Amino acid sequence: MTAPTKPSPGGPSDPAASGVPLHAPVIDWFDEHARDLPWRRPEAGAWGVMVSEFMLQQTPVSRVQPVYEQWLARWPRPADLAAEAPGEAVRAWGRLGYPRRALRLHGAAAAITERHGGDVPADHAQLLALPGIGEYTAAAVASFAYGQRHAVLDTNVRRVLARAVTGVQYPPNATTAAERKLARALLPEEQERAARWAAASMELGALVCTAKKESCHRCPIAAQCAWRLAGKPAHDGPPRRGQTYAGTDRQVRGRLLAVLRDAAGPVPQAALDQVWQEPVQRARALDGLVADGLVEPLADGLYRLPLS
Repeated sequence: MTAPTKPSPGGPSDPAASGVPLHAPVIDWFDEHARDLPWRRPEAGAWGVMVSEFMLQQTPVSRVQPVYEQWLARWPRPADLAAEAPGEAVRAWGRLGYPRRALRLHGAAAAITERHGGDVPADHAQLLALPGIGEYTAAAVASFAYGQRHAVLDTNVRRVLARAVTGVQYPPNATTAAERKLARALLPEEQERAARWAAASMELGALVCTAKKESCHRCPIAAQCAWRLAGKPAHDGPPRRGQTYAGTDRQVRGRLLAVLRDAAGPVPQAALDQVWQEPVQRARALDGLVADGLVEPLADGLYRLPLS
């Protein structure tokens, strides 16, 4: 028995060439099933969208939402955050993980305040020039906050396109030039509809076309999905490695930061030594936090969250 063949670019199952209408069913589905999330509401504004995009990287919505709401209540504008010490951003980040995102968001807020009068810029190039902003975040803010036409390629969108268009179970481990080209080719021409497509395809990947348990019976484009039509061939690329946490330096870093976040002032080395028994790994994790600018060493063996 021969294995199913993958649809070739430009072939009959390639909507970029044949005009298969993916937009309407996905957008209609989104109009009916989109989650009511605070960063999608008009009052969130561009700053709310930007904050959400930083927080949602590698972090589920359920963990982000309470921290997001506390963050916006405390810092409703970029200038409010920029006026605080970067350590306060790390403190407010709590247990979202990957706390360098908090420092990057603080840096972006400071740059927005200095360069753009405190307003998140609408221009894609200006967004991309902000510290801590990469191609994905710039495209997402321009699209979701300002309704512009950009290819917004997060993990969920890449998985939807890999299955529905390319006919494979998973996208490559890192975004490729071919994926970017396909995503741009699939964008609706009209700006507002392109922005809606970006949000809708992302939501479809988050709720229906998920990584482990896809729900094809609920998918609005199941009848057109190249992967489903090919019999759902198994992934034949490089192994997909799940992220581990227990026992890693990430876990140690998190415990060290938790002590510093909960402290009103500088913390002695002895207090940090209590959070992890293995001294070499603990020292390595602490050194990494210092190198990343997340922890500031002081005299006499004291440590604190950064003030500058």
